[in-house]
Amino acid sequence: MREIDSNEIRQAVRDLAIAAAYDLEPDILDALVAARDRETGELAGNILDLLLTNADIASRERIPVCQDTGTGILFLELGQDLHILGDLYEAVQEGVRLGYEEGYLRKSVCDPLTRINTGTNTPAVVHLELVAGDRLTIRFLPKGCGSENMSSLVMLPPAAGTEGMVRYVIEKVVAAGPNPCPPMIVGVGLGGSFEMAALLAKKALLRPVGEISARPDVAALEERLLREINAQGQGVHGFGGITTALAVQMEVFPCHIASLPVAINIQCHAHRHKEIVL
Repeated sequence: MREIDSNEIRQAVRDLAIAAAYDLEPDILDALVAARDRETGELAGNILDLLLTNADIASRERIPVCQDTGTGILFLELGQDLHILGDLYEAVQEGVRLGYEEGYLRKSVCDPLTRINTGTNTPAVVHLELVAGDRLTIRFLPKGCGSENMSSLVMLPPAAGTEGMVRYVIEKVVAAGPNPCPPMIVGVGLGGSFEMAALLAKKALLRPVGEISARPDVAALEERLLREINAQGQGVHGFGGITTALAVQMEVFPCHIASLPVAINIQCHAHRHKEIVL
């Protein structure tokens, strides 16, 4: 059995928090460049150029790509043959605190009732999954609330079927308007239960932008939803054009015969995500 010190986990999370705020990953940068190159709207094309310039400045000057540096969302895959010396959760939370403090990132986490800021951007939201092996995979997904607030969930009756699901997703994305700072990535969770659908929608955002589902029927739905969302014409930041969404990514899970859970988790154009395997 391998061992890892919790201090190494703390440092890794700290580094991920800062890197996620400063450096967009190649998948989102490539998607933005491709959107700019095919955009037919002059204003939308200009804004896409500005978004790419902003990302370049942030990376070169080591400053956040967006002032809303988000709530820390972490997905941990813990190998069952790995022993951690120390407290895993404490290390993760301390790593987030250090990252936001030392990276000069805005602290946005507060008590939901008193609205008093915790001052540390903790606690972060942590999802832990036990997997085979002796490694720890950490995926960091900071979520700003322009996009997070536009997310939604519905428990449709099975009779609504695929068409009901498609209508719901399109209606909610269109209703979001410019609030999630499009062009956006739309994560869709289909099936499971109330809470599982929401988790699936968020996990869908961890896939590389534009990576289609391994299931042909799901991949066809992703392509249809993307096409129909972009056909609505809202475009970049709501100024029109052909690029409201860069990708629709769906995860599915078996559900009860009497329900059809559908969740949507939207991510803005500043799709910040980082990953490390320890």
